[in-house]
Amino acid sequence: MSSKRHQAVKMENEESVNLGNITRVTHFILLGFTHLAQLQLLLFVVVLLIFTVTMIGNILTVVIATADPALHTPMYYFLKNLSLIEICYSLDIVPKMLINLLLERKTSSFTACALQLSLVVLFTTSECFLLAIMAYDRYVAICRPLHYATIMTKKTSRQMSAVAWLSGFPVAVGLTVWLFSMPFCKSNEVNHFFCDISPVLKLVCLDTYIFELLVFIATLLIMVLPFILITISYIYIIYTIVQMPMAESRQRLFSTCSAHLMVVTLFYSTTCLIHLHPKSSLSPNNKKLVSLSYTIITPMLNPIIYSLKNSVVKEALRRAFSTKMSSGRLTL
Repeated sequence: MSSKRHQAVKMENEESVNLGNITRVTHFILLGFTHLAQLQLLLFVVVLLIFTVTMIGNILTVVIATADPALHTPMYYFLKNLSLIEICYSLDIVPKMLINLLLERKTSSFTACALQLSLVVLFTTSECFLLAIMAYDRYVAICRPLHYATIMTKKTSRQMSAVAWLSGFPVAVGLTVWLFSMPFCKSNEVNHFFCDISPVLKLVCLDTYIFELLVFIATLLIMVLPFILITISYIYIIYTIVQMPMAESRQRLFSTCSAHLMVVTLFYSTTCLIHLHPKSSLSPNNKKLVSLSYTIITPMLNPIIYSLKNSVVKEALRRAFSTKMSSGRLTL
């Protein structure tokens, strides 16, 4: 009896339930940056600063695009949705990461881990399709300007944005339910700073070949297919711009598209490296660094890039701050 009691206490401490040779995990330990124990506080400060800039920049973009009549066009409507996705994506990952940087025991419940992973897949998919939609919007505006008003109507813009937001829902739910229904008998330590497919998959004790194959096919559909559509759109865009006789018009149009191209490059250069192969040969610590770039850095840079590269956005920001300053003086 005492042996059984000892075993029960041990199971309770580890928060897991033994079923024969299989351990049903009830929580995960996120190792995060424990290999950088000396730099945890510094990393907390840096991430908190970046997160603050990210939230301010993206919220400001949403507010300006909503409030300024000059930005009530499909292009800026899609930009507003991109900022909303970045806000949701950051809120899904960064607050928990900041808490874990301060805590010695970096745990996440089974349900919380599954929810976080599903939201990561959802927002990543939404951003892929939204970037493709933004490229199509630029294609219509530059290559078919006379038909732009009839093709990119307000109703069409809303429908396309809704498709982008909802496109990842079946993939996110399907992959998450399948992955978290598998037995985790190796460990409950996730060698990452958030619950992502690759580090969680390494804890599964079954053969995951079919699941990995499905993830690869899903990745091709939700990442590579939009990227192909973006590439085709820009081939037509560049060809059309080059054919224009006026250098000033060419420069203006290239400037309009350059912000979107920079955002696409930042997003795809990092996410494809991680998600195209769930069990890639990239070391866990290197994966964390790559993941930091698209989970922390890219959401911060997107509004900055669009603000610096787009004269209309800069003018809208100038008007907003001028109005705020004027109203402040009137109040005084």
